[in-house]
Amino acid sequence: MTHQIHIVGGGLAGSEAAWQLAERGFSVRLSEMRGIEGTPAHQTDSLAELVCSNSFRSDDPDRNAVGLLHAEMRALGSLILAMADEHRVPAGSALAVDREGYAEAVTRAIEAHPRIDLVRERVDALPQGPAIIATGPLTGALLAEAIKAETGEEALAFFDAIAPIVHRDSIAMPVAWFQSRWNKGDGHDYINCPMNRDEYLAFHAALLAGEKGAFKEWERDTPYFEGCMPVEVMAERGIDTLRYGPMKPVGLDDPRTGRWPYAVVQLRQDNALGTLWNIVGFQTKLKHAEQVRIFRMIPGLEKAEFARLGGLHRNTFLQSPKLLDPTLRLKSRPALRFAGQITGCEGYVESAAIGLLAGRFAAAELAGETLAPPPPETALGALLGHVTGGANAETYQPMNVNFGLFPPIETVGKAKKADRKPLMAARARAALREWQAA
Repeated sequence: MTHQIHIVGGGLAGSEAAWQLAERGFSVRLSEMRGIEGTPAHQTDSLAELVCSNSFRSDDPDRNAVGLLHAEMRALGSLILAMADEHRVPAGSALAVDREGYAEAVTRAIEAHPRIDLVRERVDALPQGPAIIATGPLTGALLAEAIKAETGEEALAFFDAIAPIVHRDSIAMPVAWFQSRWNKGDGHDYINCPMNRDEYLAFHAALLAGEKGAFKEWERDTPYFEGCMPVEVMAERGIDTLRYGPMKPVGLDDPRTGRWPYAVVQLRQDNALGTLWNIVGFQTKLKHAEQVRIFRMIPGLEKAEFARLGGLHRNTFLQSPKLLDPTLRLKSRPALRFAGQITGCEGYVESAAIGLLAGRFAAAELAGETLAPPPPETALGALLGHVTGGANAETYQPMNVNFGLFPPIETVGKAKKADRKPLMAARARAALREWQAA
């Protein structure tokens, strides 16, 4: 099939961009190297494979910016959100998915589309015609060098960590219990493993002393991304850091005592069958044998069987505010657009959102039209603005969508802090409707 645009990378951003273009009548060549060559983080050759977690985070559009981003993407016909909705698993107010079922569904949809030609190939050079580069944080070495040669900029880098996954039938439920924090959702979306003070202190000490994987030469002095901090690195920051982070006990009543524990380890359902559960916030660089030994110190996980142990990989991204224009085109070579995590957005949903916008911008251009960026009052516009110019290019770091990226809202009188988010969400919905109509 001859193509009108070439997309490199079949992750969430590339798959979404391909879908948006194809749905608008354009023929797409989608190149994905998994299937002929793996990466340090992926386990399958499915498109849009989820690596770090199975959660798309909060689905509340009125009080959480990522929930608002979900709603906007649904309104614009997002493939990623449609498949996530079809394959969601219980997670309280969050949108979590059956990891394998979701990725397989995205792959089937892309393969079945008559205007998308999915090609399993490694692309080592920048395409010559219209293209979207959506190779993600694990861009191949040769293509990364080609990008550097074109931009004249050194790519920045950070570490991204993966949490372990446990078989449900190996969790000791007489010790652990089902409960969502503050009983949100149906109240049974998380498994909670409680710790008393002595157990916590022993666990904390083990994390500090545990043997970590050695860094390669090129990995040294590379900063971690705060949103995916390894559990042992958090432990190094202070004795109580974990108790105010992933091991926070507030809102969780131990049924054996009727009180909040000293600390809690939470697990969230990872597949539709409910047979696999991931340890929330427990990304790690610990060696595999150490992970088994230390994580089995957690009450309820003494005999845990691990379907996958944690890991750590290096991510790279562009200085996008300096290099990309407001429609994600490379300033030095406008035929090229970039999308997804390589632009420096952080998170599954954010990556897909930037892919959606790149696809729509490219479709408009191919049609000889101009598509204005979404208003900054929308979640899509706020995220895009951060990536393409809202941040300081010299200190640019990956960021999730959040209400801090939105323009301040004007209110009558002194609006309570809790009321501002719903007001910003309502403003965003109105702005998106106007943008769509235009």
